[in-house]
Amino acid sequence: MIKINEHYTEIGNNYLFAEIARRVREYKGSHPEKTVISLGIGDVTQAIAPAVIAAIQKATIEMSDAKTLRGYAPDGGYDFLVNAILKNDFLDRGIQLTADEIFVSDGAKSDTGNIGDILGADNLVAITDPAYPVYVDTNKMAGRTIQLLPCTPSNQFVPAFPEKIADVIYLCYPNNPTGTVLTKEQLKKWVDYALEHQSLILFDAAYEAFISQPEIPHSIYEIEGAKKVAIEFRSFSKTAGFTGMRAGFTVVPKELTAKTSKGETLSLNALWKRRQSTKFNGTAYIVQRGAEAVYSPEGQKQIHAVIDYYMENAKIIKSGLESLDLTTYGGVNAPYIWAKTPNNLTSWEFFDLLLNKVQVVGTPGSGFGEAGEGFFRFTAFGKREDTIEAVGRIKTLFA
Repeated sequence: MIKINEHYTEIGNNYLFAEIARRVREYKGSHPEKTVISLGIGDVTQAIAPAVIAAIQKATIEMSDAKTLRGYAPDGGYDFLVNAILKNDFLDRGIQLTADEIFVSDGAKSDTGNIGDILGADNLVAITDPAYPVYVDTNKMAGRTIQLLPCTPSNQFVPAFPEKIADVIYLCYPNNPTGTVLTKEQLKKWVDYALEHQSLILFDAAYEAFISQPEIPHSIYEIEGAKKVAIEFRSFSKTAGFTGMRAGFTVVPKELTAKTSKGETLSLNALWKRRQSTKFNGTAYIVQRGAEAVYSPEGQKQIHAVIDYYMENAKIIKSGLESLDLTTYGGVNAPYIWAKTPNNLTSWEFFDLLLNKVQVVGTPGSGFGEAGEGFFRFTAFGKREDTIEAVGRIKTLFA
């Protein structure tokens, strides 16, 4: 008889955003005359930068000629992209890394889940609450014990150290879903904790391009000692609109080691390289050429114009909600606004109210964890006219 991984029964039947899509689909089916505006899922709406498109088109033409055809990509990514990442994201910021510590992938979502392949199932994992669902679900799938670290207004969304010493710690800053950040001083405390307890920090920096305040760190490697205790994940999805093309990268420093049950010290860099060469055939050449163009002068100018567009949307949402005396967080260094639900409504009650009364969709905070109950996430990744219209609709509820 076939046996399953029983740990899959410990997670919900529906992924959060699949459940939202189901409810919206049913509503539209019953109300075809209504126009629904989504400020929910963090998918991009603005066109990909012209410099990126030009690079993709050129690479596509190369694939039509046997002389310039590319097949399987190198495990860690093509040199042209890896070197662009190394220079622009790290060396230019004074962070010393090497090319073989960078691994190009199909996105941060995949890697934040797949990283568990090289980690033992008996690790105690600490995860901030609320959190991106992939962190919790993939560790439940692997059968690991999880400690949740509540992030609420009472602690300014800065997690306290876990009660039990954690082997692995997930941190996401700028944070999804709350839109909050950690200062260098706050992040240093976590690096120091990991150094003291020989813990591993999995640092999701997918939204670093949205940071506007100069004192906020873009990379955990800005903190001394972090290369001994941290793996960092980055994404081109929100930075450059690659949600439909899939590209990101993961940094695994060679200083980072772990021990086997027999006490043997092994390189996590080497283990991740082995994992990727076994299970991943590389990000498409044409996509990597597009990602390379992100770092060109034209690409940087164009993608920052789009980021500014989204952050203006964030201001519109944040100020609109606050004009209704709703308490909000985020929206300054991240494209997400985390709002307290009105009148003690639960997260899903507020979701249903917005959908049924004014046809606006957001994301219930409880879908990100227990500490998210009573909160609601709005995303700035909409069209300007839709964002303005959605805020106007919400205001009618409070008229």
